[in-house]
Amino acid sequence: MNNSILDDFKNAWNKPNNAPAQLIIINVIVFLFLGVLMVVSRLANFEVLFDVVYDQFSIPPLLSDFILRPWTLFTYAFAHSLSGIFHILFNMLVFYWFSRLILEFLGNNKVIAIYVLGALAGGVAYLLVYNLIPFYQDTAPGITGMVGASAAVYATVVAAAVFMPNYTFFLLFLGPVRIKYIAAFYVVISFLGSTGGNAGGNIAHLGGALMGWLYIAQLRNGTDLGTWIIATMNWFKSFFVPSPKIKVTHRSAPKQSKARKSAASSAKTEQEEIDAILDKISQSGYDSLTKEEKQKLFNASKK
Repeated sequence: MNNSILDDFKNAWNKPNNAPAQLIIINVIVFLFLGVLMVVSRLANFEVLFDVVYDQFSIPPLLSDFILRPWTLFTYAFAHSLSGIFHILFNMLVFYWFSRLILEFLGNNKVIAIYVLGALAGGVAYLLVYNLIPFYQDTAPGITGMVGASAAVYATVVAAAVFMPNYTFFLLFLGPVRIKYIAAFYVVISFLGSTGGNAGGNIAHLGGALMGWLYIAQLRNGTDLGTWIIATMNWFKSFFVPSPKIKVTHRSAPKQSKARKSAASSAKTEQEEIDAILDKISQSGYDSLTKEEKQKLFNASKK
């Protein structure tokens, strides 16, 4: 075996159009980092080190604490509870299944946008209830904070279900189940738990779910709520990617050729076809598409 585990991670990370795996890798790395730090801190009898680092990934419920570490509105969505493996395991499995649908039919950037927007919406919902609603305000002092990608996962699940509600998953013991029912089950369970022991987490789930619905609804209206996220990400990337050396020459701009005009017309026609297919999905579900329509949508998602 020539390839190490590190090489496998690098290959998965560098693979193009692979946002689901990249986001999962980030979550796993953060989980392992915090887990190792926790063990080492305990062995060294210096647990305060772990507490300080963990706080940078845990979003506090009170605004007075949050304003001292506002970055946790983002970082909390990449950390998980260290009390067991199931928190991160279930989150990443569900995220992978549903994010693959987003990737296949909407593209790589939409996966990232929905994840980040869902995380932000979940964090905002969490902060709002603990600082505005008396029921939650009374319990806030006893809460250290919240971690987990669940809000981002809920956004992904609901976004996929709204986009193609009749798409079917085959579940163990249940058989074929349309994903709109899976999403509805998740939302109902979180709503019922919104006043229980994990009230804050369930409120965040609902915030993420709402964002998933809103994202697809706005996308159908021609507005991509995640444009700023991708632009910001590309801006950060520009600092680490050297700019190509471009030789500048001055020449008069040629008139637009017939071929270019034809290509522009063809692109416009193709976009109109994709819009019609998305409208058909909205009205009748993904299963109503013909094989040709599914192929066109798939080809468009790769561009």
